[in-house]
Amino acid sequence: MNSILAKELISNFLNEDIGTGDLSTNLVFNDNLKGEGYFLAKDDGIVCGTQIIALAYSVLSNDFKVTVYKNDGEFVKKGEHIAKVEGKITTLLTAERVILNLMQLMSGIATMGYKLVKALDDSSIKIVDTRKTHPGLRMFEKYAVTCGGCFNHRYALYDGVMLKDNHIAFAGGITKAVTDVKAKLGHMVKVEVETETREQVIEAVNAGADVIMFDNRSPEEIKEFQKLVPPNIITEASGGISIDTIGNFKGCGVNVISVGSLTNGVKPLDISFLSVEAIKV
Repeated sequence: MNSILAKELISNFLNEDIGTGDLSTNLVFNDNLKGEGYFLAKDDGIVCGTQIIALAYSVLSNDFKVTVYKNDGEFVKKGEHIAKVEGKITTLLTAERVILNLMQLMSGIATMGYKLVKALDDSSIKIVDTRKTHPGLRMFEKYAVTCGGCFNHRYALYDGVMLKDNHIAFAGGITKAVTDVKAKLGHMVKVEVETETREQVIEAVNAGADVIMFDNRSPEEIKEFQKLVPPNIITEASGGISIDTIGNFKGCGVNVISVGSLTNGVKPLDISFLSVEAIKV
C-alpha cells in the first residue's frame, strides 16, 4: 500500500468528518490531556488496516504511540486487542471514526477473502478481485484482498486490457479488437478477452489473447472450454461467483477465478475503539 497516497486520502477523509472542528471533543477536552485506549475485535476474522491507525493520527499530531498486537493478515478472535494507542485525547477521539471505518471495511474484505480460499479449496486456482470497488477506496480494498490470501486483478483501466462484450461489439469482433490493440500496445501489458461461447474461445485463441475469461459459464462448460485453450494462455472464470458457489469450481482447470463480491457488498468486521477507562467499567 502506498503510504504517501494513503495519508493523502486519509487527510481528505478526516477533513470531510472534522469540517471546522470536532465539537464533541474540543468543547470537553483541552489539547494537553493525554489518554490511551485499545482497538478491539468484536468478531472473529482477519485483521487488516493496522497501518491506518498511525497514518490517521499523524495527520493530526506527532504526539502519539501505536503498539500493534495483531498484524495485517493475522486471525483475531472476538475480544482480542488489535492495537493499543497513547496520545492526546483530542487526537484519539477525532480520528477514531475514520480509522474504524477503514479498518472495519478492510478487515471485512480480508475475512471474506480468507473464507473464499477455504470454500474453493483448490491451491491451483488464484482468487482475484475486480474493479467493483468503492470510489476513493480502491487502494485500501485491493490491499485488503491480499491480506485475506487472494490476489489482485488489474488495478484500473490503465494497467491491463480487458476486451469485454461491448468493446468486441463496437469493434466488430474479437479478432478486430485484439488486432487493433496489439498494434498499439506495449509488450509489457497483457490482453484479456471475455468469451461466452465455444466459437468465441477459439477466436480469442487464434487472435492471440494472453488471457481468456469464461464469463457466466458453469463449471462443466468451463472444463470443456479449457480443452480449447493452449497452456500458455491464462484462463479466468468470472460472473456471479460467490462464497456459496465457488466450491463448485474446484478442479475446473482455470488459473484464476474473479469474484466481484470480494470487495462489493462485503460485511465490515466489527471493531471498536475503547479508552482504558471505558474497558475497566
